[in-house]
Amino acid sequence: MYPIFAALLAVALCAPARAQEGPPPFTLARALDLAGARSPATEAGQAGIASAQAARAVAALRPNPELNLQTENVGGSGAYSGFDSAETTAQVTLPLELGGKRSARIAVADAQHERALVERAVIDADLGLSVTQAYVAAVAAARRADVASRQLAIAADALNAAKVRVQAGRASPLEEQRAGLMHVNAQATAQQTRRLADVARTNLSSLIGAPVEGPLDQIWFDALAAAGPVDRAPVATMLIARAAALDVATAQAQVRLAGAQRTPDVQLFAGPRRLSATNDTAVLFGVNIPLQLFNNGSAALAQARAEQQKADATRRMTEIQLTQAIASADAEVANAETAARIASGAALAAAEEAARIARIGYREGKFGQIDLLDAERSLADTRLAAVDALAAYHDAMARRDRLTIPAPRDFGN
Repeated sequence: MYPIFAALLAVALCAPARAQEGPPPFTLARALDLAGARSPATEAGQAGIASAQAARAVAALRPNPELNLQTENVGGSGAYSGFDSAETTAQVTLPLELGGKRSARIAVADAQHERALVERAVIDADLGLSVTQAYVAAVAAARRADVASRQLAIAADALNAAKVRVQAGRASPLEEQRAGLMHVNAQATAQQTRRLADVARTNLSSLIGAPVEGPLDQIWFDALAAAGPVDRAPVATMLIARAAALDVATAQAQVRLAGAQRTPDVQLFAGPRRLSATNDTAVLFGVNIPLQLFNNGSAALAQARAEQQKADATRRMTEIQLTQAIASADAEVANAETAARIASGAALAAAEEAARIARIGYREGKFGQIDLLDAERSLADTRLAAVDALAAYHDAMARRDRLTIPAPRDFGN
């Protein structure tokens, strides 16, 4: 029996190292690259930029001139019954925008275009968070399945040992029944965790739009960054705050546009008029000037100013909330790092040593089966707790990184 227990212990201690042998691991960086190239979210962000660029082109266009053909003094009575007295006018109308409306429209479109660029960066950041969380879930599920598989092997060996002891008359049949129950439960847990691992891997594949080939990166999952102060950019330059600031810039441009629209536009028109009665031609000139008696644009300007105040207040509130969220995220990451370091370090080592001693003592008849089962159960729980702690740590890191992403200075197109 000694070689069997020694082999199982070697499997338990060396499995994480062997997981890195063979095919290269499917890394988180690889998953992020595939998601960025194939995700519909990226396409949506690019489409938003294309729409903003088209809106910028539309805003720069000047009003179209109009051509108007008009015939008078026809279809009446007497001398006007036919077309002999017809007066036909061909008129071209040219709208003139006053008050800087075109430049104000362009300013609004420029602000919206930059907002679309930031929105694409926000979409990319959200996608990166989703992929990271899915990757962490997949690695953690695979690690739990591995723990369950190891516990199944241990349970199988414990069952064989109990059978030998019962057959030799060194233990009651109750020990074999307990070991059999432990083995059945371990089988069920191994099957369940394997299904969950397959589902997590499938979810990751669906998110990145590509198959997940090869083992996942266990070394990355086990790595812990040292907790401590983080040197980062000011809150106002971070992506979330920058998006709120651009909403203010858009609102300011809307105020300028609303003020420009208070100036009425003028229409100039000119064209020839043919008099059929004398076969003469005259030229018609004119100007149309709107009279702003009922709507002078003051209400629209007041609305735009209120929207600007709202956007500015939202910006300031966003920066305050972002500062608070980052402080909470820093504390959460530090706590998760401490928990993961203890769970995967000292606590796991203690549980493994306790299980080792229990196995030796059970073989030598110094410990009872209950002691062995308790030690093995404690080891399994500690291993799962270590997996959960590592998953919580990486999730906290990913969420904090999402909060603190700085806004790029040059977005490109």
